[in-house]
Amino acid sequence: MSTIPSPVVPESWFVRDLAASLSDGEPDIHRLLAAAGVVRDDPHTFVSWLAGLSRNVNAVAAVVARSYWHPNGFAKLILHTSADPEFRIRLHVWPEASGATARGESNPHSHRWEFASAVLTGVGMHMVEYREVTDRGKPFTRYRYGTDPENPAALVADGTARLFRTNSPHVSQGEVYACDTDVVHTVEPIGRGLTATIVVQGPRRTPTTVVYCAPGESDDQPNHPLSESDFQLLVKAVVTECGG
Repeated sequence: MSTIPSPVVPESWFVRDLAASLSDGEPDIHRLLAAAGVVRDDPHTFVSWLAGLSRNVNAVAAVVARSYWHPNGFAKLILHTSADPEFRIRLHVWPEASGATARGESNPHSHRWEFASAVLTGVGMHMVEYREVTDRGKPFTRYRYGTDPENPAALVADGTARLFRTNSPHVSQGEVYACDTDVVHTVEPIGRGLTATIVVQGPRRTPTTVVYCAPGESDDQPNHPLSESDFQLLVKAVVTECGG
């Protein structure tokens, strides 16, 4: 029985240039920071690539298949993946808020990979960073993400912990934020307008990561499918906001 080959999505010079900036050695936090800075310094080049991507039927289908709505109210668009060098280009979009819509990531969490992000649209982002302590802070239930081979997205209970707030960085539009794998944080858009960040993600460093939930809070926080219509509306809004 013959198989139908997967559609080939042409690689743009924007992606090639970004990959080249990460390929001279390991794509560590410093190279990721520099790559996000390139987008920050020339956002119109990224926006032009994004607009072109949205007009490519095969590219849109590939992006939508690996993207989703995060339970905390933003769309995680995985625009590009690369194996050599290993990195991803993601676009996180928080639509304009309406009513009492929650917009931030309320559960402190870490990441299995380093990343650097730049704020493209909106006022900016507010982060709160934490560390585990024994005698201060607030109590949380600790979960491990990525430990269940049958369901890698499942949260597996891993005892309790107390978290102490250590830092509260603000990142304004046009600024870049870098995050290592040992950082535990929450993220929230500043204001209620459309907010979008580009994220340059490096290779996976650890097999699991941690997520902390307040006592009594459910760990059932599934992602939701993102449609091609969602993708087109979000991209149009970001391109328009960026003057593209």
